[in-house]
Amino acid sequence: MKFKIFIAVILTALSLNAQSFKVDTSHTKVGFKVKHLMISNVVGHFEEFNGMFDYDEKKGTLTAFKGEVKVNSIDTSIEKRDNHLRSADFFDAQKFPIMTLEMLSIDGEDMIANLTIKGITKKVEFEFENGGSIVAPNGVKKAGFSLETKINRKDFGLNWNKVLEAGGVVVGDIVRINLEIEGDAIK
Repeated sequence: MKFKIFIAVILTALSLNAQSFKVDTSHTKVGFKVKHLMISNVVGHFEEFNGMFDYDEKKGTLTAFKGEVKVNSIDTSIEKRDNHLRSADFFDAQKFPIMTLEMLSIDGEDMIANLTIKGITKKVEFEFENGGSIVAPNGVKKAGFSLETKINRKDFGLNWNKVLEAGGVVVGDIVRINLEIEGDAIK
């Protein structure tokens, strides 16, 4: 019990130096790419998302991050494909309208987070690139960072596929996720 209290005190002390930021959706990109027909990549992004993070300027790192994405906002530039991705074959957006990401820990250039897609939560390791913080010309304090990882889509119940006549499949199993995040300080 004393150990749990000690850890709680340490975590509280660590977060005292951190400032909270709201994700600036106009300067943030939630993107992905996946193999198509085993020869090229389909790229896409999500238009609607939100998030908050705490950034410790003295230590130059995140102390917390949580975000969510509206699945219906998927955009691969092809409406027919986007509708298929929204369907029960893939994301089942009607039943699972939100995906979430919540940081568990960070160590240098590695961040461990819980990623929830289609109601399935898995721990995922992201490569973290710290952009730092700055005061913008309009006087607003900003902080930014990038996150990259790759996941197996089948781990999250995104199983649809078709076998090609010549061998291979229509959609690759590995999805590369890239988040470019900028936030505005909360006063």
